[in-house]
Amino acid sequence: MKEEVKTKEHIYDALYDIVRCVPRGRVTSYGAVAAAIGTPSGARLVGYAMNKCHGVMPKVPAHRVVNRNGLLTGKHHFNPPEKMQHLLEKEGIKVTDDQVADFEKIFWDPMIELAM
Repeated sequence: MKEEVKTKEHIYDALYDIVRCVPRGRVTSYGAVAAAIGTPSGARLVGYAMNKCHGVMPKVPAHRVVNRNGLLTGKHHFNPPEKMQHLLEKEGIKVTDDQVADFEKIFWDPMIELAM
């Protein structure tokens, strides 16, 4: 993002805007979202933001954000934890043993897709 992000709320808003762009049936990673705002080492920050987005409007599809290997590492922040997998499967994404099948094929990179 070209504009300077100064406060945690502004950073979270920027992250939420990117995650809202992830299309149904696709996933991205915490690191890819962080890199899109110019913080390539901020994957953990993205995780914190996704944990805080429940109830944010417009809705943030946090279930579409997984770790760099396609693992559902954020599932414990959903209630119940199986909800993350259920939401992904509802969009046609196959999940086996908490890992997105064909991760490389359905990976959505905001730096490419949003031409950042």
